[in-house]
Parts: sequence; C-alpha cells; structure tokens
Amino acid sequence: METVAASVNILGRTYKLRVAAEDEEALRKAADAIGTQAKNYGQMYAYNDHQDLLAMVALTQITQLTKIQDSLRYKDTTLEQRLQSIDSVLEQILHPTQNSL
Repeated sequence: METVAASVNILGRTYKLRVAAEDEEALRKAADAIGTQAKNYGQMYAYNDHQDLLAMVALTQITQLTKIQDSLRYKDTTLEQRLQSIDSVLEQILHPTQNSL
C-alpha cells in the first residue's frame, strides 16, 4: 500500500498526515466538511474557542455514524433471516422426501 504525505487545514490549523494514496481525496473532503460544519456552528452558537466547535462536529458526526451502523445491523439481520427462510423453502423443494419424515 503506497502512502503519500497530505496536509489538510481545519479552522486555520494545518495537519500533516501520511495516508494511503487512495484515501487522500476522502481525507481532503472530510477535512473540508469538518471545517464547513464547524464554521456553521460558529455562526449559530456562542463558543469559547475552536475546540468547542470541533467537539460539536465530532458529536454530530459520530451520532450520524452510530445511526448508520444501527441501520446496517438491522438490515443485515433482516437479510440473514430472509435468506434462511429462502433456504428452508429451497430445501423443501429440492428434498421433499427428507422433509416429510
């Protein structure tokens, strides 16, 4: 895996990182999204410093991530149940004599 040096700026502070080459664009988009969301919070709420804004962004993003993970877990469980049901039906069709014993 090839890594590249990347610098991103969030609220006037530069962060230098080494990331996988294929992740560089996503990293830049994430940094831009963090900066934009923090600036929006700064316009909407009183804050003492940028740390407060970044904490609000982190809380919002992790809340959204948690909701997505919960939704995916539910969908995975539902899919697994449906596949088991389909498997049972197929077993009955393919092996009718075994199921009647």
